[in-house]
Amino acid sequence: MPYLMGGFPDLDGSRRIGEAYADGGADLVELGVPFSDPLADGPVIQAAGTAALRAGATTAGVLEVGRALAARVPVVAMVYVNVLLARGAERFADDLAAHAISGLIVPDLPLEESDAVRAACDAAGVALVPLVAPATPDERLARIGAKARGFVYTVSLLGTTGERVALAEAFAAVVARAKAHAPVPVALGFGIGTPDQARQAADAGADGVIVGSRLVRAVAEAASTDAAVATVHELVAGFAGALR
Repeated sequence: MPYLMGGFPDLDGSRRIGEAYADGGADLVELGVPFSDPLADGPVIQAAGTAALRAGATTAGVLEVGRALAARVPVVAMVYVNVLLARGAERFADDLAAHAISGLIVPDLPLEESDAVRAACDAAGVALVPLVAPATPDERLARIGAKARGFVYTVSLLGTTGERVALAEAFAAVVARAKAHAPVPVALGFGIGTPDQARQAADAGADGVIVGSRLVRAVAEAASTDAAVATVHELVAGFAGALR
């Protein structure tokens, strides 16, 4: 499940990059809506979001990118709660459904404040995907798992998004704890930046692997959108090959 910053380097470019993800073997695409205070994101994705906003990306424009990609591969939107609240939960969920977007991840929406958003998503047929972390207590994991839709986004480490060198030793424990409390699939993300790490996550029992910063960095470093499309296609194919 590769992460795509909607509107980066621009709206059309992000659509092309998402299509390259699909061509490379992505099973789902996580579509980020840029926001000015992205508290869960590391510097690579923060910079991409800032660039997208400067280029004129809007929530409506990013959802149109999602609609285009949803014709090729399921799309799950990732949005910070202030963007959702600005429209209202029911309207936002309806907008996602109208754009054929299958799910919603809200990293700064705590379990205790999620009932209204979940109800709106359920009514619209959109899966509200929760996050759990290595420090989440078992009792809380059970409550989160009981209300999970689609899959559980399992954070592999404490901290923000970004590539890491050593992770494999932590994968098994965090995946096992999440799976023990979740009736839906478990996807592992944060820090996974190489095909070897993706394979290690799968070997640890993860049902899905989420890759973000490595791909966003490739787009940022590319000399042109054409070059970015070619590079991310190769990268995603490498991750997909390692998992299959």
